[in-house]
Amino acid sequence: MTTIYLDNNATTRPAPEVLEAMMPYLTEFYGNPSSMHTFGGQVRKRIEEARAQVAALINAEPEEILFTSCGTESDNTALLSAVETLPGKKHIITTRVEHPAVLNFCHYLGRKGFRITYLPVDALGQIDPAALDGAADDATAIVSIMFANNETGVIFPVEAVAPLLHGRDIFFHTDAVQAAGKIPLDVKKTPVHMLSISGHKLHAPKGIGALYVRKGTRFHPYIIGGHQEHGRRAGTENVASIIGLGKAAELARTNLAEEITYLGRLRDRLEQGLLNSCPHARVNGDIANRLPNTANISFEYIEGEAILLRLNEYDICASSGSACTSGSLEPSHVLRAMDVPYTAVHGSIRFSLSRYNTDQEIDTVLEVMPKIIQELRELSPFGRDMKANSHG
Repeated sequence: MTTIYLDNNATTRPAPEVLEAMMPYLTEFYGNPSSMHTFGGQVRKRIEEARAQVAALINAEPEEILFTSCGTESDNTALLSAVETLPGKKHIITTRVEHPAVLNFCHYLGRKGFRITYLPVDALGQIDPAALDGAADDATAIVSIMFANNETGVIFPVEAVAPLLHGRDIFFHTDAVQAAGKIPLDVKKTPVHMLSISGHKLHAPKGIGALYVRKGTRFHPYIIGGHQEHGRRAGTENVASIIGLGKAAELARTNLAEEITYLGRLRDRLEQGLLNSCPHARVNGDIANRLPNTANISFEYIEGEAILLRLNEYDICASSGSACTSGSLEPSHVLRAMDVPYTAVHGSIRFSLSRYNTDQEIDTVLEVMPKIIQELRELSPFGRDMKANSHG
C-alpha cells in the first residue's frame, strides 16, 4: 500500500532537486567553509549563493539572512536577542496560539521575572491588532506574532501590526515557519525586525532554518563561539543542508502562484467532501484568511486519536495538531483558545497538503473517512446518544 501523506505542516518530503543539489557537498566538496584554501573557499561561495536564494523568497537582502539549525532556534534567537539588547525592558507580547517554540520560551522568561502578555484570538482564530496596540507600553521589548498558524492555517494580520509599532523602541518578530514557501512574503512591505523560517516545512531537509534580521537591527547571538555567520551564530556551517534550503527556497519562489492554486483546489475538494459525507463535522479557523494547504476539521463526539489510528490502518497520515505537542493527551491549545466546543475540540484532525499530493489521494481519503467516522461514532457512547437524539 502506498502512503498517503497529508501531514505536511509537521514536515515535508525533501524535493528531489534539493537532494540533488546537496549530494556533492556530502561527498566531493566536503571542505570547511572557514578554511583559507581554495577547497574550502568554493564551499563558502556556495553558501552565499544559498543565502541569496533564501533572501529572494522573502524579498530580503542576502546579508539579512542568518542560517540556524531549525525554526525553534530562530524563534528562540529572536526573543533572546531582544531581551539582551533591551535589558531594561521586561515585557513581551505574543499570542495564545503560538507554536511551542515561542510559547515555551516565553514561559521560561516569565519564570525569570518577565511580564508576558498573551493576546487572545476570536472564534475564527484571529487576533485583533487593536488589542496589541493597547497592550504595548514603554516596558515592551518584543512583540512576537506568527504569520500563519500551524494547526488551523489561519493567516494573521502581520501587515496591520507593523505600523502600530513604528517609531517605538520595540522589536517585532514573526514566526513564518508555516508561511514561507506557501504564501507571498515581502519584508520590504511588512517591516518586521526578525522573521523565522524552517527548511523541513518547504521541502528542504530537517536540521536547517533561517532567521531574517533587518539591516540595522540590534542583535545578540544565541550561540556564541566562532566567527561564523558574520559573528551572529557560531558553529561550523551545516553546508549541505544550507544549500538544500537555498534550492528549496528557489523552487518555492518559482512555483508559488501555481502551487497556491493547486493546493487550494485540493484542500477545498477534501474539505467539502468530508463536510458533505460526515455529519456533525465543522471547519476550524478563518476560511477566508488561511494557508492554501491546510484544513482543520472537527468530527464531533469522537476522539481525534482514534481517527488517526484508523487512518493509519489505510496508510493515511494526518495529525491532531502540532507535531511538537502530539504526545500530550490535552486538547489543542489553539482550539481551546478559539473556544471550540467540548464536543468537537477532541475530535480535531489537521490535513496539510503539499505539491506531491494528488486528486487520486484525495479520492481515497474521501472514500474511507465516512466509514471511519460512522464506525467510531457507533462505538462511542456520545455518538450513540447523538444518533438516538437525531431520531427523536
